[in-house]
This record gives sequence, structure tokens and C-alpha cells, in this order.
Amino acid sequence: MNEKYITVNEDTFQQEVLNSDIPVLVDFWAAWCGPCRMVSPIIDQLAEEYEGKIKVAKVNVDENPKLAAEYDIMSIPSIFLFKSGKKVDGIIGVRSKQLFEEMINRHL
Repeated sequence: MNEKYITVNEDTFQQEVLNSDIPVLVDFWAAWCGPCRMVSPIIDQLAEEYEGKIKVAKVNVDENPKLAAEYDIMSIPSIFLFKSGKKVDGIIGVRSKQLFEEMINRHL
């Protein structure tokens, strides 16, 4: 388990993501999802490399269906960037680390 990211759920999402002082990269995923497992190491690297600049959170959509519905998660992995309590950017599916870095850097 990587300690660079936090696991959030329907009870902690407001506090950890929407009320965060720094941007939060949220990975909406599921245990059975192959593409989610492919993107997970990239998310872990980003959590380490951007430590202190952003927060990285993971949301299991199977365990948190209300959050998945609220953010219209139709495909996973869905990785969204939240800033000041709002979803400001996002990438759906497996993409290159560079693409994720470009998304993050646009909002720092």
C-alpha cells in the first residue's frame, strides 16, 4: 500500500477533496478493472512526485456508488482534478504519465 495517496469514500470526500487547500487528483477505480490496475502505478508515481503540491485520492466506485453517480462516472479509470472544491479537469482511461503531468501542471 502506497502511503502517498489517501483512500476516500462518501463520508470523507467532502473534507479530503472538496475542502482541500491544494488541488486533489482523484482516481475513480474498481478492483476488477484491468485498465485501473494499468494506470495505478502512474498515479502512485504522481503522488510521490507532486507530494506537497497536490493531494492524491482514490475512490473505489463499487464501494461508493453515490460518488460515482454524482460525478457521472461512466468509464473507469476516471481521473479528475479538483481545485477549490470544483472538478476542473479530467482524463478517462489509460493514458501516458506525461498527459497526467500536463493536466496537473495546468492547474498548479
